[in-house]
Amino acid sequence: MGLIYDEIARLQELLNVKENFMSSSLAKLKALTNRLEEHAYHSETPHSSDLKPKIETTIQMPSPVKLKKVPTYNEVRKANSIRVKVLYEKLRIFEKSPNFDEIFIYKAMNLSGIGLKEEDFGEVREGKYIQIIAITYEPDKQGKKKAKNVSLGYFGKAETLERRLKNEIIEFVLRWRYEKAFQNVEHYKDLIARVETY
Repeated sequence: MGLIYDEIARLQELLNVKENFMSSSLAKLKALTNRLEEHAYHSETPHSSDLKPKIETTIQMPSPVKLKKVPTYNEVRKANSIRVKVLYEKLRIFEKSPNFDEIFIYKAMNLSGIGLKEEDFGEVREGKYIQIIAITYEPDKQGKKKAKNVSLGYFGKAETLERRLKNEIIEFVLRWRYEKAFQNVEHYKDLIARVETY
Protein backbone atom coordinates (compact mmCIF):
# COMPACT_ATOMS: atom_id res chain seq x y z
CA MET A 1 0.00 0.00 0.00
CA GLY A 2 2.77 2.30 0.68
CA LEU A 3 3.66 2.01 -2.93
CA ILE A 4 0.26 3.19 -3.99
CA TYR A 5 0.47 6.16 -1.65
CA ASP A 6 3.83 7.04 -3.05
CA GLU A 7 2.48 6.83 -6.58
CA ILE A 8 -0.55 9.00 -5.69
CA ALA A 9 1.71 11.57 -4.04
CA ARG A 10 3.94 11.63 -7.10
CA LEU A 11 0.92 12.08 -9.39
CA GLN A 12 -0.38 14.79 -7.05
CA GLU A 13 2.94 16.54 -7.33
CA LEU A 14 2.88 16.26 -11.13
CA LEU A 15 -0.61 17.70 -11.20
CA ASN A 16 0.50 20.60 -9.03
CA VAL A 17 3.45 21.24 -11.34
CA LYS A 18 1.16 21.00 -14.33
CA GLU A 19 -1.37 23.38 -12.73
CA ASN A 20 1.34 25.81 -11.81
CA PHE A 21 2.71 25.58 -15.35
CA MET A 22 -0.74 26.04 -16.84
CA SER A 23 -1.64 28.98 -14.62
CA SER A 24 1.77 30.47 -15.23
CA SER A 25 1.33 30.02 -19.01
CA LEU A 26 -2.17 31.41 -18.81
CA ALA A 27 -0.90 34.40 -16.84
CA LYS A 28 1.87 34.94 -19.39
CA LEU A 29 -0.66 34.71 -22.24
CA LYS A 30 -2.93 37.24 -20.53
CA ALA A 31 -0.04 39.57 -19.94
CA LEU A 32 1.04 39.30 -23.57
CA THR A 33 -2.52 39.97 -24.75
CA ASN A 34 -2.75 43.04 -22.50
CA ARG A 35 0.56 44.34 -23.83
CA LEU A 36 -0.55 43.83 -27.44
CA GLU A 37 -3.87 45.60 -26.80
CA GLU A 38 -2.10 48.46 -25.05
CA HIS A 39 0.39 48.77 -27.92
CA ALA A 40 -2.43 48.81 -30.44
CA TYR A 41 -4.24 51.49 -28.43
CA HIS A 42 -1.16 53.67 -28.23
CA SER A 43 -0.52 53.26 -31.93
CA GLU A 44 -4.01 54.56 -32.72
CA THR A 45 -3.90 57.51 -30.31
CA PRO A 46 -0.80 59.63 -30.72
CA HIS A 47 1.22 60.73 -27.74
CA SER A 48 1.69 64.43 -27.26
CA SER A 49 5.34 64.00 -28.22
CA ASP A 50 4.27 62.31 -31.43
CA LEU A 51 1.98 65.15 -32.46
CA LYS A 52 3.32 67.02 -35.44
CA PRO A 53 1.56 69.84 -37.17
CA LYS A 54 -0.46 68.40 -39.98
CA ILE A 55 -0.44 70.13 -43.32
CA GLU A 56 -3.90 70.08 -44.74
CA THR A 57 -4.07 69.70 -48.45
CA THR A 58 -7.26 70.46 -50.17
CA ILE A 59 -7.80 69.38 -53.69
CA GLN A 60 -10.14 71.64 -55.50
CA MET A 61 -12.27 69.74 -57.89
CA PRO A 62 -13.10 71.62 -61.03
CA SER A 63 -16.62 72.87 -61.08
CA PRO A 64 -18.84 70.70 -63.22
CA VAL A 65 -18.90 71.75 -66.82
CA LYS A 66 -22.31 72.76 -67.98
CA LEU A 67 -22.79 71.07 -71.28
CA LYS A 68 -24.63 73.11 -73.80
CA LYS A 69 -27.41 71.37 -75.55
CA VAL A 70 -26.29 70.63 -79.06
CA PRO A 71 -28.96 71.93 -81.40
CA THR A 72 -30.57 69.42 -83.69
CA TYR A 73 -30.42 69.56 -87.47
CA ASN A 74 -33.99 70.91 -87.58
CA GLU A 75 -33.30 73.58 -84.93
CA VAL A 76 -30.20 74.81 -86.79
CA ARG A 77 -32.06 74.88 -90.09
CA LYS A 78 -35.04 76.73 -88.60
CA ALA A 79 -32.81 79.35 -86.94
CA ASN A 80 -30.90 79.85 -90.20
CA SER A 81 -34.11 80.19 -92.20
CA ILE A 82 -35.47 82.80 -89.79
CA ARG A 83 -32.26 84.83 -90.01
CA VAL A 84 -32.19 84.62 -93.83
CA LYS A 85 -35.74 85.98 -93.93
CA VAL A 86 -34.84 88.85 -91.56
CA LEU A 87 -31.89 89.78 -93.78
CA TYR A 88 -34.03 89.35 -96.92
CA GLU A 89 -36.31 92.08 -95.61
CA LYS A 90 -33.59 94.25 -94.07
CA LEU A 91 -31.56 94.29 -97.30
CA ARG A 92 -34.77 94.83 -99.30
CA ILE A 93 -34.19 91.76 -101.50
CA PHE A 94 -38.00 91.55 -101.80
CA GLU A 95 -37.88 94.49 -104.22
CA LYS A 96 -36.20 92.25 -106.83
CA SER A 97 -37.58 88.89 -105.70
CA PRO A 98 -40.96 89.44 -103.97
CA ASN A 99 -41.54 85.82 -102.89
CA PHE A 100 -39.08 84.74 -100.16
CA ASP A 101 -39.37 81.02 -100.95
CA GLU A 102 -38.51 81.63 -104.60
CA ILE A 103 -35.03 82.94 -103.81
CA PHE A 104 -34.04 79.31 -103.24
CA ILE A 105 -34.83 78.28 -106.81
CA TYR A 106 -31.61 80.00 -107.88
CA LYS A 107 -28.71 77.62 -108.42
CA ALA A 108 -26.09 79.79 -106.74
CA MET A 109 -25.49 83.17 -105.14
CA ASN A 110 -22.40 85.37 -105.22
CA LEU A 111 -21.23 88.80 -104.22
CA SER A 112 -19.68 91.34 -106.47
CA GLY A 113 -17.22 93.77 -104.86
CA ILE A 114 -16.62 91.80 -101.62
CA GLY A 115 -14.33 88.79 -101.28
CA LEU A 116 -15.73 85.51 -99.97
CA LYS A 117 -12.66 83.32 -100.51
CA GLU A 118 -10.45 82.32 -97.61
CA GLU A 119 -7.63 84.65 -98.66
CA ASP A 120 -9.79 87.79 -99.15
CA PHE A 121 -12.82 87.09 -96.98
CA GLY A 122 -14.77 90.27 -96.23
CA GLU A 123 -12.40 92.57 -98.09
CA VAL A 124 -14.09 95.21 -100.22
CA ARG A 125 -12.62 95.75 -103.67
CA GLU A 126 -11.87 99.40 -104.24
CA GLY A 127 -13.67 100.92 -107.19
CA LYS A 128 -16.15 98.04 -107.45
CA TYR A 129 -19.90 98.13 -106.94
CA ILE A 130 -21.46 95.90 -104.31
CA GLN A 131 -24.19 93.58 -105.57
CA ILE A 132 -25.81 90.32 -104.54
CA ILE A 133 -25.90 88.21 -107.69
CA ALA A 134 -28.19 85.17 -108.02
CA ILE A 135 -27.39 82.66 -110.73
CA THR A 136 -30.02 80.74 -112.60
CA TYR A 137 -29.96 78.55 -115.68
CA GLU A 138 -32.37 79.25 -118.49
CA PRO A 139 -32.59 77.68 -121.89
CA ASP A 140 -31.26 79.74 -124.79
CA LYS A 141 -32.78 79.79 -128.32
CA GLN A 142 -31.26 76.39 -129.11
CA GLY A 143 -32.63 74.88 -125.88
CA LYS A 144 -29.22 74.68 -124.14
CA LYS A 145 -29.06 75.74 -120.51
CA LYS A 146 -27.22 78.98 -120.08
CA ALA A 147 -26.22 80.72 -116.83
CA LYS A 148 -27.99 83.98 -116.19
CA ASN A 149 -27.03 86.50 -113.49
CA VAL A 150 -29.83 88.26 -111.65
CA SER A 151 -29.07 91.20 -109.35
CA LEU A 152 -30.98 90.84 -106.09
CA GLY A 153 -29.52 93.89 -104.46
CA TYR A 154 -27.35 96.85 -105.37
CA PHE A 155 -25.53 98.64 -102.53
CA GLY A 156 -23.34 101.27 -104.23
CA LYS A 157 -19.57 101.68 -104.33
CA ALA A 158 -17.37 99.54 -102.08
CA GLU A 159 -15.65 102.57 -100.51
CA THR A 160 -18.91 104.01 -99.20
CA LEU A 161 -20.27 100.79 -97.71
CA GLU A 162 -20.79 100.80 -93.92
CA ARG A 163 -19.21 97.93 -92.01
CA ARG A 164 -22.54 96.80 -90.50
CA LEU A 165 -24.22 96.71 -93.90
CA LYS A 166 -21.25 94.89 -95.43
CA ASN A 167 -21.48 92.20 -92.71
CA GLU A 168 -25.22 91.78 -93.26
CA ILE A 169 -24.73 91.39 -97.02
CA ILE A 170 -22.04 88.73 -96.45
CA GLU A 171 -24.21 87.00 -93.85
CA PHE A 172 -27.21 86.91 -96.18
CA VAL A 173 -25.22 85.23 -98.97
CA LEU A 174 -23.63 82.71 -96.57
CA ARG A 175 -26.92 81.87 -94.87
CA TRP A 176 -28.61 81.52 -98.27
CA ARG A 177 -25.88 79.03 -99.23
CA TYR A 178 -26.34 77.25 -95.91
CA GLU A 179 -30.08 76.82 -96.59
CA LYS A 180 -29.28 75.52 -100.09
CA ALA A 181 -26.99 72.97 -98.44
CA PHE A 182 -29.87 71.89 -96.18
CA GLN A 183 -32.10 71.56 -99.24
CA ASN A 184 -29.45 69.44 -100.96
CA VAL A 185 -29.24 67.19 -97.90
CA GLU A 186 -33.02 66.75 -97.98
CA HIS A 187 -32.89 66.02 -101.71
CA TYR A 188 -30.25 63.31 -101.23
CA LYS A 189 -32.07 61.84 -98.22
CA ASP A 190 -35.15 61.49 -100.41
CA LEU A 191 -33.15 59.88 -103.22
CA ILE A 192 -31.51 57.40 -100.85
CA ALA A 193 -34.92 56.55 -99.37
CA ARG A 194 -36.18 55.86 -102.90
CA VAL A 195 -33.20 53.58 -103.62
CA GLU A 196 -33.79 51.66 -100.39
CA THR A 197 -37.43 51.00 -101.29
CA TYR A 198 -36.74 50.40 -104.99
